[in-house]
Amino acid sequence: MRVVIAEDLALLREGLVALLREAGVDVVAQAEDGDGLLRIVAGHKPDLAIVDVRLPPSFTDEGLRAALEARRRQPQLGVLILSQYVESVYTSELLASPGEGGIGYLLKERVGDVRGFLDAVERVAGGGTALDRAVVTELVHAREGGVLADLTPREREVMELMAEGKTNAGIARAMVVQPGAVEKHVSSIFNKLDLPASDDDHRRVLAVLAFLRSA
Repeated sequence: MRVVIAEDLALLREGLVALLREAGVDVVAQAEDGDGLLRIVAGHKPDLAIVDVRLPPSFTDEGLRAALEARRRQPQLGVLILSQYVESVYTSELLASPGEGGIGYLLKERVGDVRGFLDAVERVAGGGTALDRAVVTELVHAREGGVLADLTPREREVMELMAEGKTNAGIARAMVVQPGAVEKHVSSIFNKLDLPASDDDHRRVLAVLAFLRSA
């Protein structure tokens, strides 16, 4: 796995590099701003870009804009956005962006959960999703029609956990139910979303995206 990082805070950036390299991840380049991110993505063709939303010079959304442009140029690039706050408008833009690579949006405080952070990195680099629970909750509360209207409360809960990147076994543990019950919910969700029931990871990603993009 080849990773690039765009983060203007040197201490955090070096901390991420050290954490990833200790876990055997190949961090091939670093940048401090959006232009730098585009350069290193073009030069190194990484599997994943880990990007802070707010980068110089204005510290608003330069990181997100650069990540979306990098994804446009390299559709298979996975993008894991880090933010200090829940900013659902940015998450929505990331979800709506074209591309084949995985997508993730985590609060920076989650980096402290090293195992969880590394799992998110692996999922997004592999084409999956990793969305912070606080982000998922805000997105879901902002959408009350469309797909959500067809899902039962239990199916909603399963979808929220699926959006965080949990497997069926992980969802079962979180909901304190048997894996078989989760499989039935997942099958029902796939049917309601017109996705053939399957254990294929790509189907799960499509289901999550359809769920979170629904209005």
